[in-house]
Order: sequence, then C-alpha cells, then structure tokens
Amino acid sequence: MIQRVDGARVDVDDDEVGVIEGPGLLILVGVTHTDGEAQARRLANKAYDMRLFGGEVSAADLGLPVLVVSQFTLYADTRKGRRPTWDAAAPGPVAEPLVAVVADELRLRGAHVATGRFGAHMRLGLVNDGPVTIVLDVD
Repeated sequence: MIQRVDGARVDVDDDEVGVIEGPGLLILVGVTHTDGEAQARRLANKAYDMRLFGGEVSAADLGLPVLVVSQFTLYADTRKGRRPTWDAAAPGPVAEPLVAVVADELRLRGAHVATGRFGAHMRLGLVNDGPVTIVLDVD
C-alpha cells in the first residue's frame, strides 16, 4: 500500500526509528508465500515511479524520501467470523529479507529511505496528502 505523505514517522517503544520530512511516500509492504526478490524489486520501482504528485510526476522524478514499513496485516482474511486470519502472510524468515529488498532497491535508485523495525509493535504517524492511498499488487 502506497500513501502520498507530507511527512511520516515510525516509533518503537517511544523511540523514533524512521522518519521522512516533507513530501514523500509511505510504503506499507505485505509479503505472501509466493513472493520473491523479483516481486520486491518490481514493487519498489513501480511505487517510486508512480505519478502521484502534482504535474504528473513521481517520487523518483522529484527525488523524494520513502518510509518503508512491513505490514503483514495487509494479508488479513476477514471472510469468516470476526477474527481475521493471516494465513496468506509469509512468515518472518521469508518476509523480512523481502521487505529489506524493497528498501535496498529504493536506495539503489537514489532515494533517502527510512524503515520501521520488522516484527516490532510500531506506531506510525503520518500526514496523508490528498488523501492519496494506492493498493499496489505487482502480480
């Protein structure tokens, strides 16, 4: 999930672990069992190149920062009952390196990248600009 933001931060245990100031992107990354490095790289590039800013320009065009946060709950299955299941979400040992690939690919593109902390209870603060929120599936 991509959000166009005017600043975002992530805290763990009252410590700021990642922050971007001014306009940029917050990318919430969900990983499923069939995802691999190719999907992670495609996600990073598609998100960074998506024309979400005024004048039909992308974060890449403007050199904007990105906050990347792992979010397995994007794969919640809510079809039955009131308790979601996350069976479609990849386990930590599979997902963590792929979230890192997303961040690394963005850095290779020249983006300033901040991240959350994988597996931690995180508190996100953001100003959604627009609001603009895009669900991006690279398959």
